[in-house]
Amino acid sequence: MAGVSEPNLERPRQVTMAGWLIMVGSVFALGLVVDRLSGLHTLETQEKINDFLSTPPGSDLGVGADTVVTGIRTLAMVTAGCATAAGILGFQVLRRSRSARLAVTVLAVPIFFAGMVTGGFITSVVAASAAILWLQPARSWFDGKPAPARRTAPAAVAAPAAMAPPVPGVAAYPGPAPAPALVEARPPAVLWASILTWVCTGLVTLGLLASAVALAVSPDLMLDQVHKDNPDLASQGISDDLLIVVTYLMVAGLVAWCVSAAVLAVLVFRGVDWARIVLLVSAATCGVLCLIGTAVGAFLLVVPLAASAVVVAMLLRSDSRPWFDRRRSP
Repeated sequence: MAGVSEPNLERPRQVTMAGWLIMVGSVFALGLVVDRLSGLHTLETQEKINDFLSTPPGSDLGVGADTVVTGIRTLAMVTAGCATAAGILGFQVLRRSRSARLAVTVLAVPIFFAGMVTGGFITSVVAASAAILWLQPARSWFDGKPAPARRTAPAAVAAPAAMAPPVPGVAAYPGPAPAPALVEARPPAVLWASILTWVCTGLVTLGLLASAVALAVSPDLMLDQVHKDNPDLASQGISDDLLIVVTYLMVAGLVAWCVSAAVLAVLVFRGVDWARIVLLVSAATCGVLCLIGTAVGAFLLVVPLAASAVVVAMLLRSDSRPWFDRRRSP
């Protein structure tokens, strides 16, 4: 029966990762919807809509700016509703609910298409994660069956050794010789993923702390740049004190994230499997945010974007996962 865990039927790592990506991606999709709706009536957005409607193919639609705004708002609300439901279903997926898997797969379609109003990347991750739930070994796990055995190359048959003469009084033992003990050496990919995480989180933390110190010493530099980029902040009731407080909170949150990722890398280095999953989610989330920032012009985020992609690739290598399984087994 769905939702009932069995002691001898372990949840596949693909299901764990897909469930967490669905939940985390849904949260970020909601944030992007809020950001899109809050900026829907800004002067910049209105200018973009007018530019779109003044040239083909926008001019061939025969609609006005108000209709476009209404359409964007409708699609954004559809995305928000579907993302909220998908986030809840993602938790139920981790509990082996077959109905939740079916429901989140159905929601993946409107999430993918309606999510284009928020850029499409986050919602594409959610939709792709839903598709992973129908692949092996996830499909067998939801059906309550063990995953099918992987096909392996046939072992080479060793030539029989020369038979030694029997020793009087000692019974012959025709059984196979005991296999040599496996040496659980840490894969180089795990080592480099941990080192890369430590280096990047350390550098980002130093940069954030330096920015906080610069803000405390000379806040006018940041405020002048912010007002230059957004001259309507004062008319919207956003004061300079509020901007400074929000900046400090963002710096504190990002520093806490970096420290948490560094601690997770220590656990990953020691072979803790759940830490590998959480670090994968953290690195993937960082990569998504950096990709969004790069798309809007923050090209310095290309470096952490590349680092996040490398960490994810290292921890998903075929020689990394079995090492964590052996460390976890008694």
